[in-house]
Amino acid sequence: MSKRSYFTPLSFVVVIVAAIVGYLFFFDDESVVADRDAAAANVVGTQARIMEFRDVIEGLGTAQARESVDVMARVSQSVREIYFSDGEDVEEGQLLVTLQDREEQARVQELEFRLADGRRQLERLRELAQENAASRSMIEEQEVRVQQTEAELEVARSRLAELTIHAPFSGRLGTRQVSPGQLVRPGDVITTLDDISPIYVDFAVPELYLPSLATGQTVAAISAAYPGREFAGEIASVASRVDPVTRSIMVRAAVANEDRELRPGMLLRIELERRVDHTLMIPETAVIPIRNEHFVYKVEDDRAIRTLVTVARRLPGWVEVTSGISEGDMIIVEGTIRVRDGLPVSLTQQ
Repeated sequence: MSKRSYFTPLSFVVVIVAAIVGYLFFFDDESVVADRDAAAANVVGTQARIMEFRDVIEGLGTAQARESVDVMARVSQSVREIYFSDGEDVEEGQLLVTLQDREEQARVQELEFRLADGRRQLERLRELAQENAASRSMIEEQEVRVQQTEAELEVARSRLAELTIHAPFSGRLGTRQVSPGQLVRPGDVITTLDDISPIYVDFAVPELYLPSLATGQTVAAISAAYPGREFAGEIASVASRVDPVTRSIMVRAAVANEDRELRPGMLLRIELERRVDHTLMIPETAVIPIRNEHFVYKVEDDRAIRTLVTVARRLPGWVEVTSGISEGDMIIVEGTIRVRDGLPVSLTQQ
């Protein structure tokens, strides 16, 4: 019986292939790694730059008119005529409403006639006194009657004036609440009048920022009704007391409103510029937080250099850096996960 052969042509081929693979794996590993290291990672970078940093205090407030009043009658009487329309802009002293005043007009006219007659009689007595035809007591009695009539006429004219209603200041009227012929009483609102140019906004500021507040300081008002727009204004006054509960102080801003787009009652976000600094800034995406430290990758001689930095204040998308890098340093902002300290990079500048 012949012996069984353990070496076949197939096994011989397997041994050769295994030898080649082992050679490539064990003896050529260093060259493969070197080729891999030589391949530069594609990254995007930008220079660290000096930028304007606006330190802003924000607050919320409700718009209110600079002057506001409910226009009312001072006496009970029916409306004779209305001289305004809803939402009309009026000037100070402009006539708005007249009430029925026939009785008061007649009373004033009567007293004017009496006064004129009394003054004529007084003048006649003075002429007679020069001819010794009238006594001094008669002149004094007539003077008292004239003065009394003058006082009554002044009262009558005052009551007549109460039946005409004028605008107490310039502004914009609201909706008319009465009609001609309607009886109005004291306290009945005829319309409203608001002076909204400029418009006032009261908002609270933490007491921490009290030293930064000053009359005339610039503010910007933002309303959801007008996206992307800012209304310029300035601080009109600062309250004299700090709220002991909230530890905040009320600030009143006067916001320009020439076109009267802002109305009383609107919610406004106020941005108060505390100060403006020029500081070193880099994109937020460049910062790599590791535990309590922050790093960035600088690009030097086409290689990524991991650098420890100190970050401070932030803006949307940007970070202030106070140490570790300088203005003009090239910083990797995209592709940081593909690089390591000292590895070559292929940089595309942002």
